Amino acid sequence: MADSPRFREAMRALDLTVVVDVAFTETARQADYVLPASSQFEKWEATFFNVEFPVNTFQLRPPVLEPLLGTLPEAEIYARLLRALGAANAALLSYLGEAAAERRAGFTRAFFDAALTDPTVLPLAPFLLCETLGPTLAQGQRGAAVVWGLAQLCAMAHPDAVRRAGFADGDALFDAILANPSGVAFTVDEWQDVWNYVRRPDRRFTLEIPDLIDQLRGLCGRQPGWTTEEFPFVLSAGERRAFTANTIYRDPTWRRRDAQGSLRISTEDAERLGLSAGDGVRVTTARGGAEAVIEISAMMQPGHISLPNGMGVDHPDYGQVGVAPNELTSLEHRDEFAGTPWHKHVPARVERLAP
Repeated sequence: MADSPRFREAMRALDLTVVVDVAFTETARQADYVLPASSQFEKWEATFFNVEFPVNTFQLRPPVLEPLLGTLPEAEIYARLLRALGAANAALLSYLGEAAAERRAGFTRAFFDAALTDPTVLPLAPFLLCETLGPTLAQGQRGAAVVWGLAQLCAMAHPDAVRRAGFADGDALFDAILANPSGVAFTVDEWQDVWNYVRRPDRRFTLEIPDLIDQLRGLCGRQPGWTTEEFPFVLSAGERRAFTANTIYRDPTWRRRDAQGSLRISTEDAERLGLSAGDGVRVTTARGGAEAVIEISAMMQPGHISLPNGMGVDHPDYGQVGVAPNELTSLEHRDEFAGTPWHKHVPARVERLAP
């Protein structure tokens, strides 16, 4: 999370915090309780229904390893919590469970009939599906029941495209997803179908958005940046590099290059600051500071520096390697509409460390 120091303060200020994670992460260490989840290789998992054109594919991957002792898939963790809370009506669970046990077509009708009359059904749909449809699936597939809902919604939203992919309805699509762990094409379109995805009835695009037009006009007289004499560099906090990944990969030994997560700087700036490759520096922003090793790079323009993503996490054998970018970012500099912090435009300064 951007502005990690503030995030830690906020977590500590809460009465109760519970974290579900696959590792004892920096976030988990701030929690009152940690519920350990199985890794992606130990549970049913997937990406998401994408929106490519003209063919969309989806892959639901089965587990290939037994889960570590004491861990559970997230679906089961949340299901146990909801069970203990009594979140779903017992009569509803019984009704849907009986329908699922008889035949799939009857369950489909029962589920959507219930959704039309009971406003609690859709918000609890993943839980309801795991509890009622889940037990009817093959051994170990209970958590995959939630994909039934995705398949139904896809078939209802794009019936022709789903049929062109070879599936009569959402049930057929769901069964195919379960039966084909290498993936299935779930929608197939022709180019003449492309306009069906434009939501406006007149098949036009809305380009005149008043709020954005005002922002465009304001660019004429606005300074496009926040660098100052104190912080003259623009830091890209979280550059994708050849050997970076998200922070789930916590063991640093997999990195064959740039193991320390160097601070990249231009040749011109390195010469001006008297820096050589491998020198230690301190990079400072308005939110915090960190020490890093210099890499002089022709890819960097003068005034621009970068740190890689996925670094700065603790490991029991290797300690903390590299810089955690979000220790340097701020919530103050962010997109006006989405609220997304400007991770790639963080005002910073660079100072050489004493030998």
